[in-house]
Parts: sequence; C-alpha cells; structure tokens
Amino acid sequence: MNSDAALLLEAADFAARKHRKQRRKDPEETPYINHPIGVARILTHEAGVTDITVLQAALLHDTVEDTNTTLEEVEEHFGAEVRGIVDEVTDNKALPKLERKRLQVENASHSSQGAKLVKLADKLYNLRDLNRRTPKGICICELW
Repeated sequence: MNSDAALLLEAADFAARKHRKQRRKDPEETPYINHPIGVARILTHEAGVTDITVLQAALLHDTVEDTNTTLEEVEEHFGAEVRGIVDEVTDNKALPKLERKRLQVENASHSSQGAKLVKLADKLYNLRDLNRRTPKGICICELW
C-alpha cells in the first residue's frame, strides 16, 4: 500500500478531513480543499514535479497553519521529510500579517527546494484565484 498513488491519496484524504468545514473567501465559498489540490496540480502539471514528498507537502501545506493539526501529527502520518517542508511553509499565525509576509520574503532564499516549490505554487494558485474572483470583504492590497 506504499505506492505513489496510495501515498498521495492518504495525504489528500487527511487534508480533506482537516479542511472539511473550511471555505475559501470567494463569493461562491469554494470548499477549501480545492486550494491544496490545486497547488499540487500546479506542481505536477506545470512544474513537472513527481517527488511524492513534495506533492504530499503541497496537499498538506495549510493543515498546520489553518486547522488543529500539529507538525508531530504530520510527521506521524507522513514522515519527517513531509513534516519539514510543511514546517518551512507554515506561517506563525500569532504574528501580525505584515510580519508574517516579511518573514516569508526573508526566509525564502534559505528554504529547501521542496519548500520553495510548494510556496511558489501556493502563491501562483492564489494569484490566479484573485484574477478569477475577488475575495469577499477583502481589499487586494491586504493580501500581500
């Protein structure tokens, strides 16, 4: 059961359960799980990424930041490498938004290749999402 397909489906299932009650901030209130799936899709279809660890991390990249998931839980289910990438792309929500964004820029060049891939695909997905529809109650200037 450790085929690449099974490993990806385990991560997708985990993320779907963790994000099950969350919605995107678009007018249609799209199910949140569409976002991590879209990030993984960008990596596979546009960047040619086939590394299962990176793709699992893409599916899980917002679970620690936006749900009650811990890094320990990610490691228990998906291993230390996936945990490491998820940890690198997870913002500290206790910090003000501008400080979180400043730290993203400051830390980007020191990130692992996997974290860079996930973070870039995440940003690309969000930019495309903004182009499709403006989030409810949000000024675009607040997003960056």
